[in-house]
Amino acid sequence: MSRLIFVNRFFFPDHSATSQILSDLAFHLAGSGRDVQVVTSRQVYDDPKAALPGHDIVNGVHVHRIPSTHFGRSSLLGRSIDYASFYRSIRRCLSALAVHGDVVIVKTDPPLLSVAAMAPVRRNGARLVNWLQDIYPETAAILGVPLMRGPVANGLAALRDRSLRRSAASVVVGELMARRIANRGAAETDIHVIANWCNDTVIRPLAAEQNPLRRQMDLTGKFVLGYSGNLGRAHDHETVLGAAEQLRHDPRYVFLMVGGGKRFADLADMVRRRGLDSAFRFLPYQPSSLLRECLTLPDAHWLTLNPRLEGLIVPSKFYGIAAAGKPMIFIGAKDGELARLVRQHACGVVVAPGDAGTLVATLQRWSDAPAAVAEMGARGRAMLDARFTRQHALAHWSDFLDRLDRGTS
Repeated sequence: MSRLIFVNRFFFPDHSATSQILSDLAFHLAGSGRDVQVVTSRQVYDDPKAALPGHDIVNGVHVHRIPSTHFGRSSLLGRSIDYASFYRSIRRCLSALAVHGDVVIVKTDPPLLSVAAMAPVRRNGARLVNWLQDIYPETAAILGVPLMRGPVANGLAALRDRSLRRSAASVVVGELMARRIANRGAAETDIHVIANWCNDTVIRPLAAEQNPLRRQMDLTGKFVLGYSGNLGRAHDHETVLGAAEQLRHDPRYVFLMVGGGKRFADLADMVRRRGLDSAFRFLPYQPSSLLRECLTLPDAHWLTLNPRLEGLIVPSKFYGIAAAGKPMIFIGAKDGELARLVRQHACGVVVAPGDAGTLVATLQRWSDAPAAVAEMGARGRAMLDARFTRQHALAHWSDFLDRLDRGTS
């Protein structure tokens, strides 16, 4: 079996989404007897000043933590410098670490990481596999990141496309994403769709009366619409804000926000300025030990994606909501990937961005029909059990890597 080298900016003990997914997979593969190496930074997502040890062995995985600057996420310039220093360290590390026959699996944090990794991997006779969580620079251009338009974006996209064509395979997290990179020149036979996952053995349904957080937060008798995770530039928050405005005088409804991100802070500020404090509860990211309680506390969840980003990003919080057995309100494109799953499995509703009226009508209907809400949530969990469990995803990864070793991927 080939030695596996994963590359991503964050890894255990960091708890960000990309880190958790990678950590799950790396530990699983090491536990099955594979030689697994991880090249990552010495930082954690929410603490750029952290300095984890340079080398470590965790659950059988050899971890190489490389140096990089640590300005953090507060400014675009600082983040760009952090990216550049990480790219430089990655090239040096892979030049020394990767050898003939290795499989180097590169994620997309920081963006365009495959471009930096391609030269040393190919030079040393190793094979490059892209593991795309999102697609850049297109995402950055749509979100209005400075300089990510015109010739600069086109040049970066061309470099990215070359890394896709010269890779042994590309793994993507959604069907629309597969279509996107096929349209950019990646061979369809080299594209593999393996969805992300959550810890569905820990996250499982929990009745409201058994959830201690619901009592502690004095939410008994309320209809709670929850949001969990990062609320950033790719997400819509105006629709929920508009719904809260319309429900201003109805104390039955509470909007519970748990997480962080740029739009998270923006929404909290707008809520204060519009006098909607009584309708919202804002909490920072909670310890992983409370994950089940946090996700099962709301009666329903909302998640969102800018319609222009369909095929470029797939919100991974979808899986946690389904695992918790809660119905979901997807605010985004009605023909998008998650929208189709919600409709296909009847586990929630789809609301167009800006359509606060439909969101209000949905909440009013659901608050009067607890049995129907519970049935939608149960259908979401059944969908996850049938198609999207962690066990399914890890098995798909193992099968993919076995076929890659045999040259039949």
